[in-house]
Order: sequence, then structure tokens, then C-alpha cells
Amino acid sequence: MGSARADGVIRTPDPVDFDALVARFRSLYDAEPDGVWAAPGRVNIIGEHTDYNGGFVLPIALAQHTVAAVRRRNDTVVRIASASINDGAVVTLDLTDVTEGGDYGWAAYIVGVGWSAGQRDLPVTGLDIALDSNVPVGAGLSSSAALSCVTARAWSDLLDWQLDNETVADLGRDAENKIAGAPTGLMDQLASVCGQESHAMQIDTRAVTITQLRFDLPAAGLSLLAIDSHTEHSHADGEYAERRRSSQEAALRLGVRELRDVPLESLATTLDKLPPLLRRRARHVVTDSARVEQTAAILLAGDDLRRIGPLLNDSHASMRDDYEITAPSVDALQEAAVAAGAHGARMTGGGFGGCVIALVDQQDAAAVADACVAAAARGGFPTPTVFEAVASGGAARIR
Repeated sequence: MGSARADGVIRTPDPVDFDALVARFRSLYDAEPDGVWAAPGRVNIIGEHTDYNGGFVLPIALAQHTVAAVRRRNDTVVRIASASINDGAVVTLDLTDVTEGGDYGWAAYIVGVGWSAGQRDLPVTGLDIALDSNVPVGAGLSSSAALSCVTARAWSDLLDWQLDNETVADLGRDAENKIAGAPTGLMDQLASVCGQESHAMQIDTRAVTITQLRFDLPAAGLSLLAIDSHTEHSHADGEYAERRRSSQEAALRLGVRELRDVPLESLATTLDKLPPLLRRRARHVVTDSARVEQTAAILLAGDDLRRIGPLLNDSHASMRDDYEITAPSVDALQEAAVAAGAHGARMTGGGFGGCVIALVDQQDAAAVADACVAAAARGGFPTPTVFEAVASGGAARIR
């Protein structure tokens, strides 16, 4: 690993040392890898829990990646070792034994990709894999999607599956949904596979279409801070699944296919048909999807990006009050960031912890970061770590 860049409490995660990863692969498997692949985590700028409701989302791919040195095997065995899990010990699984409902631990995000490929009648062989990552885990930055997508990209390239990006992403989602048991939508995987430098992706999750929108914050004198609360969350837990069930029940009671189909202009009268809990859940989904479209319009018009700030604040309030997925630690960070001069801030990711993002003028970044650390200390919360989130490219072979 290299040295982290630091500016006060703003610390860029250490980069992955590719040479060290390849050397570890050789040591583990007594062979050369066929190549090295990388897939990024993501920050969702706006539009939370809208993806599984057919709505819009607006993520960026991060500069932080999960990196995999990979070699194709001639059997159905998958061997995996991660620098940060199980003390680097090799996990060995046979793809013929992988089924829905099986318990494969963190390896589910990898072997689930091979399982999904087999369900699509793609030719599948085993792999030897060595992994490293600098995507923060449990921070709502899609470290799991980076893991499944680097695997999907490598497998597809090595076996010449000739898949489009959307299908590569869908292999990753299958691994998460059906083998790992995490009920995520498709946003995380699409962002990891399809990211472009200095662009945000407006994703229509129903049509599975992506509009790349220029998102060059440095050119506007801005930074996007990712403030990790170190309050861990999990997509596989019951709270996330409950929100998904509530959304589906609300749509059913309203007689629409998905909450995406509820018109914003008649929202108040439409929601009167629902009991209070479902009313709050539906209001968040419909309004946050609309906020994505408003943000995208600002980007498309080339307007002052500071105008996004109030939309970020409104999104956080909606997640806190209507969808009820924030946590006291992230609420404190969001409030501190805005009080210290951020144009807007909100929690990003599945919720119940994770990261807050804050849109700040570059010259104010250090002061906002300091204020967030101080607010966490006052509240008795874990000390947050802060880094700059930079829109970067998607999953690719790098060696």
C-alpha cells in the first residue's frame, strides 16, 4: 500500500499496490495471473431507495477500487484470498455446489457471479483470485458491488462472454440478491461498471438506461466530501428488506406497478389513500426520484452546481423523517457540515449508518471536515474519516 494523502482530517485512502497484489497471487497459487482488474465503489449523489421502485438515481463511480488478480482454471473450482479478510487465507469453493440459500460468507459475492453466469447458459470455469481494496467497508459506498463487479468484469473478459456493461452489472446484482441475500437494486452495480471520469450517471432504473452528465466539481471550485460515520450498515439486514416490502405494499394499494408511477403533482391527494407509515415511505421515494431529475436538469443546463445543495438537504430530511433510515451519528454529521458552510449534505447509501456527502467550496473543505469531527466528538459518536469523492471510471482490466 502507498501513503495516504492528507490535508488536516481529510485523508485519501491508500491506493492499492498492484505489484504487491500480483506478488501475493504468485505466492498463493504458484502461478502468474492472467490479468488484473479493478472495479470502483460509488457515491450516490441523490436518489436513495428509488432504484428498486423503478425510479431515478444519480451516482458517481469513485476513485477507490476493489482490485483482483485473476487466473482462469480448467475446472469448476474457485479459490479466493483477500488481503483484508480471514488473514488473507484462501477460501476454496466449487461452483457446482453453489445454490440459492447457501451460506458462503463474503465469497458469495464472487461465486454468485459464476452461479448467475451458469443460469444464463454462459460457459463458466473456475478462477484463482487474489483481492485487495481501498473502498471503505460498511460505509454505504458499495464495497460489495465493487467486489461482485470486478469479478464479473474479469470472468467476462477471460471467458470472452462478450457482454454489454448492463449485463455485467446484472451478474453482480444476481450475486448480491440471490446468493449473498442482499436485496439491493441495480444502481450500485451499474455505477461500478459504467462510471466515467468527471461524470455523474442519471440512471433510469426501470428502462436501465444511463445518461452521462458532466460533473466536474474542481472546475467549479467545489469538492464533494465523503464523511464516513463509522456506523456500519448492512444491506442484508431486516430494516432494508422492510423498506422494500413497504414500498411494494404502497404501490399495490395505490394500484400502480411501482412507486415510480405516482405523479408528483398529485402526490398529496394520492398519499391520503395510504396509512401513515406507507404514506411516509411512498412520499420519500416519489420526491427523491423527482430530486434526481431536478439535479440532472441543473447538470445538463450547466448551471451553478451549488444549486444542488438544497436538494441534498431536502433528500436527507426525507430519509430521516419519511423513510427513517438515517442514524443519530449521520444526522449530526449532516447538520454540522451545513452549519460549517457546506452548500448541502445528506446521507448516501442504504442507510442506518454509513457516509454523509457534503458539497463544499474547495477553500471550505478543511473547515467542514473539522466541524464534522468535532460534532461527532460532542455527540459521543465514532470519529469520522473524511476524503474527497472524485467522479472516476468504471470496472476495467488494468493489466
